[in-house]
Amino acid sequence: MPNPDAKRHPTAVDNPPEPTGYQYAELDGNARVEDAALAEECALAISYNGIGYAVMMVSPSALEDFVAGFSLSNAVVQSIDDIYDIQVEGEGIALHAEVDIGNRAFWSLKEQRRNLAGTTGCGLCGVEALEQALPELRSLAPAPLPPAEHFLDLRERINAAQELARRSGALHAALFVDATGELRLCREDIGRHNALDKLIGALLREGLDPRAGFAVVTSRCSLELIHKAVRAGLSTLVSLSAPTTLTVEWARRHHLNLIHLPHHSAPRVYSPAPHPEVPSQ
Repeated sequence: MPNPDAKRHPTAVDNPPEPTGYQYAELDGNARVEDAALAEECALAISYNGIGYAVMMVSPSALEDFVAGFSLSNAVVQSIDDIYDIQVEGEGIALHAEVDIGNRAFWSLKEQRRNLAGTTGCGLCGVEALEQALPELRSLAPAPLPPAEHFLDLRERINAAQELARRSGALHAALFVDATGELRLCREDIGRHNALDKLIGALLREGLDPRAGFAVVTSRCSLELIHKAVRAGLSTLVSLSAPTTLTVEWARRHHLNLIHLPHHSAPRVYSPAPHPEVPSQ
């Protein structure tokens, strides 16, 4: 019988961490340096009875709740009673959850993996190793920031370009603004990763230089989008929502310009990091 006392082991990650402060510089004539609280993000590897299953990008809080819900919603288990124990270990951006499940659920999991490998060979739920979720990337050559005037009325121009979203809603967009400030390309998809992949493909197929301008994503700027932008050779990625701490760190590490475009204030440059000689006001 499952041990109900073994299903819950409160850890420090159960309590939501305080948002971490990161400096940004406003992309306007004042170039003020301010602090902003950004959400944290980490890679969580999930294993069942010692077998790696998936790596998910998550916020580092209530992780045992996430693992339990993930296990049920992905049909790894049929009931919470199939989960005997959850142990979350690690620190920083790489964590590991070892889940002890019952024999019947584990047998079903192995059959699922065997059938999937025999038909598609694509793995389960994306990547299965932390090394793949946090890969080694070749850093970009540093590039100048776009002119501040290229951001004037950009949200309005984006809304006008999203034809599919206007008709049906629920669509993300990835767009490209060229070196003159003209919005050249717009690609839409229900998946934010798909939208950026479509934009990268369009840039390649139309022979446009990805460094001669900047890309904009209307979705949350997740770490996977940083990976894609760096691999595609984009110099600047602009997000309509605030980045996470991890995306800022990776953008700075790989010399990708990362800018957040708020609704009612100047664009916020998180990468490159604000110059220490610029005084705060």
